[in-house]
Amino acid sequence: MHGRVKVKSTAQQEEEKRKEREKKLKAFVSARDAVLRKRSAGEHDEEALQLTQQLLSSNPDFATLWNYRREVLLQLETSREKDEVQKLYESELHFIEACLKVNPKSYGCWHHRSWVNTRLPQPDWTRELGLCDRCLSLDERNFHCWDYRRVVVKESGVSVEQELQFTDRLIGSNFSNYSSWHYRSTLLPQLHPQPAPDSASNTSPSPTASPQIHSHRVCEEQLLKEYELAHNAFFTDPNDQSAWFYYRWLLGRAEREEMISCVYVSRERERVSVAFSKPVHAQSEGLMLVLDGQPQQVEWRSTHPRLRHSPVWLCDLPPGSVSDISNEHNLTVHWTEKYTHRDCALYTGCAESWCRDSATDQELFRSELSVEKSSVLQAELQSCNQLLELEPQNKWCLLTIILLMRALDPLGHEKETLAHFQTLKVRKYYHYLNERYSGSRKLNFFFVFLSLLTQNLTTLCHLDQLLLVTHINLSSNQLLRLPPQFAMLQCLEVLEADDNAIESLEGLYHLPKLEEVSLRNNQICKLSDLESLASCTKLTRLDLRGNPVHKTANIDSELSQLLPLVTALSL
Repeated sequence: MHGRVKVKSTAQQEEEKRKEREKKLKAFVSARDAVLRKRSAGEHDEEALQLTQQLLSSNPDFATLWNYRREVLLQLETSREKDEVQKLYESELHFIEACLKVNPKSYGCWHHRSWVNTRLPQPDWTRELGLCDRCLSLDERNFHCWDYRRVVVKESGVSVEQELQFTDRLIGSNFSNYSSWHYRSTLLPQLHPQPAPDSASNTSPSPTASPQIHSHRVCEEQLLKEYELAHNAFFTDPNDQSAWFYYRWLLGRAEREEMISCVYVSRERERVSVAFSKPVHAQSEGLMLVLDGQPQQVEWRSTHPRLRHSPVWLCDLPPGSVSDISNEHNLTVHWTEKYTHRDCALYTGCAESWCRDSATDQELFRSELSVEKSSVLQAELQSCNQLLELEPQNKWCLLTIILLMRALDPLGHEKETLAHFQTLKVRKYYHYLNERYSGSRKLNFFFVFLSLLTQNLTTLCHLDQLLLVTHINLSSNQLLRLPPQFAMLQCLEVLEADDNAIESLEGLYHLPKLEEVSLRNNQICKLSDLESLASCTKLTRLDLRGNPVHKTANIDSELSQLLPLVTALSL
């Protein structure tokens, strides 16, 4: 047994580690308390720097110590000459660099370094740029360093072109460098912006320019080069998401023109419903209603109390202003902040009138990608199809193909789109996208009747486009609720939603024309689930067969009290 090293038991090792931790903790707490006492006493001296340096060297994330250290440095700065101040802060930069080696992602270190450079009489931005290069070579996704690099670039006057070349190098060495792709997306619109429609020339900005406001679009010539760069990346590694996200950004998302898409006027309700191209907050958007040339004092409200920002807003007209069916009226809604308006004429003998956006439904639902030249998008679709032949199960490639098909011709590519969704169906996100597209396919043919029967829907999309729908069939889906947005269907008269799993009817709220609702075989459990129906004053027919609520005691009398206007009730 002699000559052998005694192996310590696990319990012994753990006990020694515990004692060592306690010893370090005791020393740290003692030093911390000493620092806090000095700060409370207002002492800003060299000893404070030494104590905080001792603590921050082991724990760079102690924000209070960095704050105290800045107070000390500012005090010392007042009693020193310019050269001494330069040395003081250069020494501080060396200390911060040592702390970054302990934790390269320390918020406190990077913030303090940025502050120190603002106090330096002669900051060396070249050195700082080199530090960023070294840190990013160790961890290319260190977002603290990326943020600091942007500060350094701004202060040092490094050109946009030079930074773009920097991303070239990083991407060239690693296609998976998502941070570099993202940084590149912020630089391209500055260096190669899409010319304004009324631009008289195509002159590019100076490579050294640092404009404050840029279009997020990139000129087509540069886009073609970027497409090729993205192709090289995802053909090299089709499963890496970085290049695919960048590619999606290049293709862009179309921004629909901000406009009033529909105005609906009802004589009976003396009400105006206005649909916008995006959710707005009407009370702060500068809406003005003009009736027969006279501005009206009206109060705008959303279709449901929970919708503060909504695509559909309502207002009540002054009593008697349009109720006489023998009179003709002209109405204009002005959206003053967007310098746009929409007119609507209520003709003699008409109980209602509306004016819709003239865009076709196909145009409305194909705006997933930017409106580039069809030939360019067609070429990109061909490239993705070539990759799909090599990687038939690649989710990124399939999703991009779907989006390209939607941008080019959603109806012409409908069968292919559905087939690709079947490949992706195991993923809930893609199931949600399929539901959106399924709804928009049906909407391409709707006017007043819309059937979404047996579409496997779990959620409802595009409800803001259904303002004029009078009859909707949502039966045999997988819906759990009718959300508040459902209240935007202000012209709805008949709702069929049988054979779902609906538990909440929150969206059946103040629908002024709703007469008939069929909810057979759902999950309505309590009378309180039906309370929103009391706000629908024209509701006379209600079918609740196959719902748990029918087991409620005295259900008939309770429903008669809750919904006294319903004359045809099926339980």
